[in-house]
Amino acid sequence: MNEFNGEIRKMMIILSKATLENVYAAFVLANGARMEGIEAEMFFTFFGLEAIHKKKLEHLHVATVGNPAMHMPTMLGGLPGMEALATSMMKKEMEKIDMPDVHEFLDILKASGVKLWACKLAMEMFHYKKEDMYDDVDGIITVGDFYNQGQGLGTHMLFV
Repeated sequence: MNEFNGEIRKMMIILSKATLENVYAAFVLANGARMEGIEAEMFFTFFGLEAIHKKKLEHLHVATVGNPAMHMPTMLGGLPGMEALATSMMKKEMEKIDMPDVHEFLDILKASGVKLWACKLAMEMFHYKKEDMYDDVDGIITVGDFYNQGQGLGTHMLFV
């Protein structure tokens, strides 16, 4: 019998929004898990699919409207050009610390053993096909399949 002492053995990360800040948060968490020897799997659902959509993954934006961390009134965040400005500023800061772009980060995650899953329901809802997605996606699965992937002691699920 395996003894379980409370350690984290697997991280199951669910990404439902492809804002630049959410995608990088999820990627950093998955990468950090692998660096600590923890298994990691990611489930991309609803708008989170844009993080693995070939034509969209390099065009993600920072959310300026309704984002309290922006420290600006919602009305200001909604002005034309504000989202592009915030995104540009964030990308420049990320370049300064050698943060990889989204595609390169996906390559790093795959090379480290992270499994990437696309949500079957969301794929159907948005009329996406497997060939629309990042080439190394492990598959298109249901939420039930994802839960089955997470079975076992020491598995933690995180919704980003």
